[in-house]
Amino acid sequence: MRHAVILFPALLLACDSKPAAPAVLKFTAIPGDRTTELREKFAPFEKYLSDTLGVKAEYVPTADYNASVDAFVNGQVQLAWFGGLTGVRAGLAVPGARAIAQGKVDPEYHSYFIAHKDAGVDLSDGFPTGLAGKKFTFGSESSTSGRLMPEYFIRHSTGKSPREFFGAEMSFSGNHEKTAQLVTAGTFDAGAIDYKTYDRLVAEKKIDPAVCRIVWKTPPYPDYHWMAHPSLGDATVAKLQAALIAIKDDNLLEAINRKEGLIPAKNEDWNALRDLARELGLVR
Repeated sequence: MRHAVILFPALLLACDSKPAAPAVLKFTAIPGDRTTELREKFAPFEKYLSDTLGVKAEYVPTADYNASVDAFVNGQVQLAWFGGLTGVRAGLAVPGARAIAQGKVDPEYHSYFIAHKDAGVDLSDGFPTGLAGKKFTFGSESSTSGRLMPEYFIRHSTGKSPREFFGAEMSFSGNHEKTAQLVTAGTFDAGAIDYKTYDRLVAEKKIDPAVCRIVWKTPPYPDYHWMAHPSLGDATVAKLQAALIAIKDDNLLEAINRKEGLIPAKNEDWNALRDLARELGLVR
């Protein structure tokens, strides 16, 4: 009984206590582009969050989409820039996780279906049925814009699975930039890619739009967002959301390719996408 008397007040204190601001705010981002460039891109972001929140912020690189989700689920990072599908997966695995900010463009995002100039597929307003039987690559298996939504549009438009439509098992490049490179090289006839990555690669002259051509722009869907871990506590999450939405500096927004700026987000914004992911068997 003596031990019970000693421990009981401590238990009450633990139940009443609120999460304290972390000594180090660790954050990550799904590596939709080459991971070697992301640390440099996020250096100004680290400084901004550190200065604004009054705590040290540290970018944590991850190898792939699944590793980003795992780092969030395991509490190794408290903030993550997720795509729609990765955010849905993280949110289902971490009760209390909150989507807090998204790009102004993210409520109505798009994928491009792209094809090599010699694939014999031209730009079309509707789904490009000429891709049937072509050698096609998706991006990451966990990508919203490079897998989930392209797979949905293929099934919805043709009544066939990707395997039936292309005549082969689904292929995955791993990320958007790799998809563009593989189509440019002619390794694959066509692929699906995040439209902002494609536009950036063209602007940076890393791909030639006359060789790696857009053949279809998909209908809109919700995609990327910042998600906060519940271990941060409500007060810190509110400060973090305000800090993200207040960003105006292009150098900061460039890290996530969102020079248009950020707006508030909430978990319910991805309800339809979560239901679609369940329909396709990508989440439970």
